[in-house]
Amino acid sequence: MGFNVAAESYDRFMGGWSQPLSAVFADFAAVTAGQRVIDVGCGPGNLVAELVSRVGADAVAAVDPSEPFVEAARARYPGTEIRQASAESLPYPDGAFDAALAQLVVHFMTDPAAGLREMARVTRPGGVVAACVWDFGNGRAPLSLFWRAALELEPAATDESRLAGARAGHLVELLSVAGLGDVEEAELSVRREFASFDVWWEPYTRGVGPAGGYVAGLGPERQAELRDRCRALLPDGPFALDAVAWAARGTTA
Repeated sequence: MGFNVAAESYDRFMGGWSQPLSAVFADFAAVTAGQRVIDVGCGPGNLVAELVSRVGADAVAAVDPSEPFVEAARARYPGTEIRQASAESLPYPDGAFDAALAQLVVHFMTDPAAGLREMARVTRPGGVVAACVWDFGNGRAPLSLFWRAALELEPAATDESRLAGARAGHLVELLSVAGLGDVEEAELSVRREFASFDVWWEPYTRGVGPAGGYVAGLGPERQAELRDRCRALLPDGPFALDAVAWAARGTTA
C-alpha cells in the first residue's frame, strides 16, 4: 500500500489532515484522563500525540506494521509503548485497554472485521472501539480531487472509493460484524490550508499510499498530464480544502 516510506513523507502527505482529525476523533471516542488507550495503525504518531495530551504517555500504547513509522513514533513520543504489529494480531492480553482507536486505518487492514475484532478483544467490557475512514464514496476525502483528475484521464484507474469503511454505513456494519454493541456513526469534518498548488501537489510524488503509488507508476509525461489536470481543478493559492471522514464507535460486551 505504499507505507514503507519515511515518516516525513507521510507527514507531508497526510499529516496535515490527520493532525486536526485526531482531536475530533478522540472527542468522538470520548477519550478522557484516567483511561488506558491504544492507537491501532498509529503511523508516525499524529493520533498518539492527541492521546498523550489527554491521558499521558504511560497510558497510551500504539502499533503499526511499518517499521519506519514505528521508529519515528518511538522517537517522537518517549514513554509511550509503541510496537510493530498488525491490527489483526495485537500483542496485548484481553481487556487491557479502556478504548481502542483506529484512525484512517480500517481501509488498509488485510481483514477489517478481524482487525476490529482484535481491537474489541484487547478492550475491557463496556469499553469503546472506534474507527474512522475518509469519505471516498461521496468524494469528500482529501484525495478525492486527485482521484477525480486521475479517473478523468484514465477511467480504468482504481481509486479508493471501494475500500472498507469509505462509504456511509460500512464502518457500522464492520463494527457490528466484529461483535460491538450500541454502534453509532458520525461525520467528522476538518479543513486544511495550502499556500499554493505546488505545496498541495508535491506530497503526491513521495510514493505514499495508493495515490502516491499511482503517481509513481506513471511515466514522466503521464505524471505531468495528471499534475496539469489537478492544477486546472484548483486555484494557484492560497486556498483551503475541507474533508469529511466517516466515524463509528461501539462498546464491547
